[in-house]
Amino acid sequence: MNKVEVMNELNDITLFFDEPLMNFTFTKTGGPADILAFPKSKEEVAALVDYCKNQDIPWLVLGNASNLIVRDGGIRGMVIMLENMKQVSVEKKQIIVEAGAKLIDTTYVALENELTGFEFACGIPGSVGGAVYMNAGAYGGEIKDIFTSVDILLEDGTIQTLTNKDMQFSYRHSAIQGMHAIILQATFSLEAGNADTIKAKMDELTELRESKQPLEYPSCGSVFKRPEGHFTGKLIQDAGLQGLKWGGAQISEKHAGFIVNIDHATATDYVELIAHIQQVIKEKFDVSLETEVRIIGE
Repeated sequence: MNKVEVMNELNDITLFFDEPLMNFTFTKTGGPADILAFPKSKEEVAALVDYCKNQDIPWLVLGNASNLIVRDGGIRGMVIMLENMKQVSVEKKQIIVEAGAKLIDTTYVALENELTGFEFACGIPGSVGGAVYMNAGAYGGEIKDIFTSVDILLEDGTIQTLTNKDMQFSYRHSAIQGMHAIILQATFSLEAGNADTIKAKMDELTELRESKQPLEYPSCGSVFKRPEGHFTGKLIQDAGLQGLKWGGAQISEKHAGFIVNIDHATATDYVELIAHIQQVIKEKFDVSLETEVRIIGE
């Protein structure tokens, strides 16, 4: 992969080479991406995908890199981050949002426009694209509850619109997880509400989150999906694992469902600790913990 050739071909797009992804992930871990691209528009996203296809370069989208672990070997090919695509517009009771917009910022746009239904997401630190991809949820609400449609770019360069039904939403799942596609923008339908009531709900959920979650340390958010009939944090506590340190990573003493980076942890520390937790919980309680966090890279 010739750096000069890539830059000449994609000269309007912000590119970095051999860029450590620990500079972007919420865990502050992760090896380098061969190419890291920051497109500003759907046209630039299409140009990147087209270039990768023609040059036989693998690509993937990182979203906001919040609920994600990139292994220490990094990622070969091109990593696309959409954080410069963050436009939010409001049409009556609908919010149309580009994929790179932060979910938290979008909930405040809803508040400013006195629209209710998005409050549950006011503390989720991901991007809108990532939230749609994994049907993010918190405090009794999920993306599927307010989702209308999404525009995605397919590998062949065509743009397709998927409806709520097309997305086959379930717990932390959407149909896009089985596709090699890029979310460009999503539309959400909300209800007219009262600004004071909406703000009070958001304040209550923010306080709840701050009191329960270890926000003072880097982390990848909730590590495991909730197993049916159990609470992950309680299983980890009951197994005597809470507070366990593994290299620079630790099972949070504040919330056992989180692993925090307390001392220059590596992605390997995270991955090994996750495997250890899964093994212990399976042995002690015969419960299989499935990761909510995505683990990618070499």
